[in-house]
Amino acid sequence: MQNVKKGTDRGFDQARIDLVKCPTCKGRAVVRGVFFELACTACNGSGWVVEGSKLVLPLDELVTQLSFKLQAAEQQITQMKRPSEMHGPEQQYQGTNRRGAGGSNFTGD
Repeated sequence: MQNVKKGTDRGFDQARIDLVKCPTCKGRAVVRGVFFELACTACNGSGWVVEGSKLVLPLDELVTQLSFKLQAAEQQITQMKRPSEMHGPEQQYQGTNRRGAGGSNFTGD
């Protein structure tokens, strides 16, 4: 037990598979039939296939991979909504610094 390596081993993590939109249905999950729309057989009606090989994932694996994709998109959205920090001279003009008369903004101009 002396040489037990403590650390994060990625062996138990679910593998991330890159997904792309199905080239047959173009991500819509349905194809146009003669009279009505049919579920796309190239992607099992999901609209997503494995990048490069165009293989179809089983439904249980597809749900997991789509969840990973959704989490990454939500994280990117929250990051874009977060206001960026200003640096340099423009920081002085944003908000109040309470250095002016009556606690107003003073820029020194």
